[in-house]
Amino acid sequence: MPTRPVRAVTRNQRIHTVPASATVRTAAHVMKEHRIGALMVVEGERLIGIFTERDALFRVLAGGLDPDRTRVGEVMTADPTTVSPDQSVMHALHLMHEGGFRHLPVAERGMPAGMVSIRDALGVELSRFEREVHDREVIAEILG
Repeated sequence: MPTRPVRAVTRNQRIHTVPASATVRTAAHVMKEHRIGALMVVEGERLIGIFTERDALFRVLAGGLDPDRTRVGEVMTADPTTVSPDQSVMHALHLMHEGGFRHLPVAERGMPAGMVSIRDALGVELSRFEREVHDREVIAEILG
């Protein structure tokens, strides 16, 4: 399992936030524009929640809510589980597995510091795995 600190995964990230008063449509546009699956919801500069693509689908769309009239604060996950930048990626993955979620806000003293996704956390390891699978396929073609 990855033993890198979370800081190594989030080091070059741009932090994407919206206020709780933003509409769901606005949040969805921000997520589409930046090709991300979750936003941190802030009040001032403090992290108060997380809004994910799953929230948009299950709580808004499937819930029959109007994305132009529904505020992110109404459908976000309030007080989300967070991880600090100095904790290990392994710890972050454990929290995501135990909580059944794919995005984990990174916070320092209640302030947004980044976002870890399953894909981000496994990036290096996933790349190595994909390379190994490719190499095996090439060897199988040569020998086969």
